[in-house]
Amino acid sequence: MSLSNYRKKRNFKETTEPAGKGKTAGSNLIFVVQKHDASHLHYDFRLELAGVLKSWAVPKGPSMNPADKRLAMMVEDHPFDYRDFEGTIPKGNYGAGEVIVWDSGVYLPANGGGDKKENEKLLRKALKKGDLKLVLLGKKLKGEFALVNMKKDDRSWLLIKKQDEYAVEKDILTKNKSVISGKTIEMLRKANGRKKSNTK
Repeated sequence: MSLSNYRKKRNFKETTEPAGKGKTAGSNLIFVVQKHDASHLHYDFRLELAGVLKSWAVPKGPSMNPADKRLAMMVEDHPFDYRDFEGTIPKGNYGAGEVIVWDSGVYLPANGGGDKKENEKLLRKALKKGDLKLVLLGKKLKGEFALVNMKKDDRSWLLIKKQDEYAVEKDILTKNKSVISGKTIEMLRKANGRKKSNTK
């Protein structure tokens, strides 16, 4: 899948975001959720598929409560090596602000269980249909989720936790530290001298 839209939006002489030359690896599909304090705080939900990270911006963040239906706006594909990106996108650049890796892990289709190639085939069909049923094995997000296209337009989806043993009403977003560095958005912002305080 093409990364041309991703690259068009970024000046790699100014941002430390990866240009996207790395290749996928490993026998499992990975997912990552990045907390991103740009013009508006949101969470970027990304799924490895066909060599890239299919990406959705989730304004209110993911939830472990099946009663919550989170809007997820599909955005441009990101490169696989974006999965570990943390830091500050400089002012004046697309998506300027702080980014941490809020969660990461592996995932598979709920009706899968085969090898990576088989699972990707199932997921590509489900993505085209607009109805992804996933099992997330992350550090924070666990169990079954659905990602459903609202059909109003191609970009609007809903991210929904399914009822299972991992479902809880407690707000998972209170766990606000990076799973890589242990830092919070506030720590990064303070280090950069920014005073914005719209985060949870």
